[in-house]
Amino acid sequence: MVFFYYLYRCIVVSVVWVANAGGLALTGTTSLIARHHGEAFEAKVLRILNAFAVDVMSIPSADDLFWYVAQNVVGRLNFVDCVIYEANSDQTELIQVAAMGEKNPFGRSIINPLRIPFGEGITGRVAQQRRAIIVDDLMEDQDYIADTQPARSEICVPMVFRNRVVGVIDSEHPNPGAFGDTEMEVLVTIAAMTSAKLELLEEADRSNQRYQDLVKSHAQLTEETNNRRALESRLFEARKLESIGRLAGGIAHDFNNLLTVISGNLELLQAEVSEQDGKECLAAAQAASNCAAHLVQSMLSFSQKSFLNAEDTDLSALVQDACQWSRHILSSDIQFNLKAANETWPVIVDANAAKTALLNLLLNAQDAMPNGGNLQISTANARVSIQDIQSRGLDLIPGRYVCLRVQDSGKGIPKDRLEQVFDPFYTTKGDGIGAGLGLSTVLGFMKQSGGTVTVDSVADQGTTFRLYFPASISPLAVVS
Repeated sequence: MVFFYYLYRCIVVSVVWVANAGGLALTGTTSLIARHHGEAFEAKVLRILNAFAVDVMSIPSADDLFWYVAQNVVGRLNFVDCVIYEANSDQTELIQVAAMGEKNPFGRSIINPLRIPFGEGITGRVAQQRRAIIVDDLMEDQDYIADTQPARSEICVPMVFRNRVVGVIDSEHPNPGAFGDTEMEVLVTIAAMTSAKLELLEEADRSNQRYQDLVKSHAQLTEETNNRRALESRLFEARKLESIGRLAGGIAHDFNNLLTVISGNLELLQAEVSEQDGKECLAAAQAASNCAAHLVQSMLSFSQKSFLNAEDTDLSALVQDACQWSRHILSSDIQFNLKAANETWPVIVDANAAKTALLNLLLNAQDAMPNGGNLQISTANARVSIQDIQSRGLDLIPGRYVCLRVQDSGKGIPKDRLEQVFDPFYTTKGDGIGAGLGLSTVLGFMKQSGGTVTVDSVADQGTTFRLYFPASISPLAVVS
């Protein structure tokens, strides 16, 4: 109801404004039509305008509106032809958008639409002055621009809304004096209704645009919020690992000093003890001390405080060598598929530590495939861009890397546990099986080497680890 009332108000205001601009009064319009054309024509006009008032509510676009007015309104009111022009946004030019009669031989298509500058010709003058006009004899009007089919009389009415010209309705006739007050009243009313509908269409477009802008803003805000949460989560994890690393590094150093004393004294006691039982006890104590030393080394790797002997290394050759001797310690049910690239860039890395990291991943893969499976290992050059870092969340600086990929076909890692796999002392194995430092030491080693490690996993389909080693920038590095 609000929409219909608004349209009615727009039509009334527009009719009054345009009529006053044309120097006409609307009082007694229907009696004027009846007096000049008879009551039958008056009834026809009212039916057409009433149908227009109803149909205009459902017209979806300005283009449909212009063609409807030209063919279904003006075209049914005894006008020989009709041309409708739309004003451009700069209010400098009229562009033909619809037509009826002999000037419209192509149905609803306009070939080479007319363009009339404001102020040029009768139509341009009407748009500029915003006043409706009737020309009884075009041969006597100096502004008349002859068409391919010259006419003798013309009626031209502007479509104006809120002090803005939105278009012009123009009709010509081959006979002089063909138009009078009746035709003017009819076209003024049609122009006012058309102007009001155009305003409603523009408002609908503005509302839709505002809605689309709000949707876009909401999507951007949601994305920014999610990105901020993800960044805060990664920052929290980084700070947590940093804190744990500092604690683990400090404990490992102190504990390593204690182990040095313990191991040294055990060696002295072994030389003094001759009884078999005593030697066995000392051997067990020495084995426990060695295990503790290995644990300390893992803690130092995780805390990125272990000593690394980094040098230019061919990662593909290193991986091939490591895979050869690791076959002897892995289950025979695991099928190897090694694809080491022939020409990877040299990397600066501690070769022994890199082999240990790879071994950790291979052992994890074996644990994930207790009944056997496929294990794919590959190396490849990788250029990491800022876009890659942002889209994939890589903790790297842009540049050249060599990627070592280890993929198994095991049981996979649940999504809710994927972010925990690099936490120190976290393990899915049973009590007493593993210390939970394998993957954390891999991450610590990669960080200390200037790279990183990522993990992707799908439950019951397998897990993929990718280790990114920074390429060497020495003169020996291969550039491609």
